[in-house]
Amino acid sequence: MELVMGVRNKVVVAGASGLIGVAAIESFLNAGWDVVGISRRKPVLPSGRDFEFVSVDLRDEKASREALSGLGGVTHVAYAAIYENAKDLVGGWSNAEQIEVNNAMLRNVVEPLVAGKSSLKHVSILQGTKAYGVHLHPIAVPARESDPRDDHANFFFDQQDYVRDAGAKHGFTYTVLRPQLVTGKTPGALNVLPAIGVYAAIRREKGEPFSFPGGPAFVWEMADADLVGKVMAWAGQAPQAANEIFNITNGDVFAWRHVWPALAKTLGVATGPDEPMSVAQYIRDNADVWAKIVAKHGLASGDLAAFVGQGDQHADFAFAYGASAGPVAFVSTIKLRKAGFGEVVDTRDAFSDALQFFIDQKLLPPAV
Repeated sequence: MELVMGVRNKVVVAGASGLIGVAAIESFLNAGWDVVGISRRKPVLPSGRDFEFVSVDLRDEKASREALSGLGGVTHVAYAAIYENAKDLVGGWSNAEQIEVNNAMLRNVVEPLVAGKSSLKHVSILQGTKAYGVHLHPIAVPARESDPRDDHANFFFDQQDYVRDAGAKHGFTYTVLRPQLVTGKTPGALNVLPAIGVYAAIRREKGEPFSFPGGPAFVWEMADADLVGKVMAWAGQAPQAANEIFNITNGDVFAWRHVWPALAKTLGVATGPDEPMSVAQYIRDNADVWAKIVAKHGLASGDLAAFVGQGDQHADFAFAYGASAGPVAFVSTIKLRKAGFGEVVDTRDAFSDALQFFIDQKLLPPAV
């Protein structure tokens, strides 16, 4: 069992059912920590392991206080919860009401844990490259953690200031993590891979090629969710991570069109000429085709909305569909490497491994 100054490490993973939340739980379990996951629904871990779980809607202050105040000996918080606008993903990122909901959710986790005698030692929060304004304008290449704050409406800096001030008051440190585009083995949420898999399956069923649906070509970076989970576990006990900000990427770069053939091979589909389209709209328009695919292969992903989550909307953004140019978004990860975290992941393999996991779990049809 991991110890911090003689105290058993016990982490609360907020947003347990999300893409990064699931990966974080796996990483903390691997490290031998006591783990409590909190979210509205309990996720099934890729490893199949069980863990302590508390069901709570973090938007509800009273319910959160009742659920968390009874947890004893919590030393860490890995905060991966987020409230998104279901109908307007990108537009919601600057919405004042959405910003306040996200700020309140973080407070609803931390405040019950520091009330009275607190054992809390560290809190990690997530920001992502939207902190640099990547969704609004060109950013510095590469973006560095020391860059001045970008002046735009968001909850990232509010949350950062909150954990900084609360930490100074209650005696815990914090780490801010900024992963580039995140994908992984968890369906739903902002994971673009389930949407890619559904798009591919529908195209194959209709006799259409697996054409790239996006816009202009561009080079990008991403962060596998498992890697982000490992960084969260590392940051919780690394002195050099205390009160610091770290960008996170896999360590390589990619272009969607160049990884497309590898995705096609995993999914058992044939590529074709580019065919720009909204993946979100295409999936909605072909929901009946997906239902036939589910029935034909006995898939466990009959609830299309739950499987894809907002990944279809995120795919349109990530593929630069309808945009005049793709995002120029490169971040420096030198600070993270110098601080002692040096693991890397091959992005093409990360994409293919996650898609194969969905196939193995009968969430996507088998390759033929």
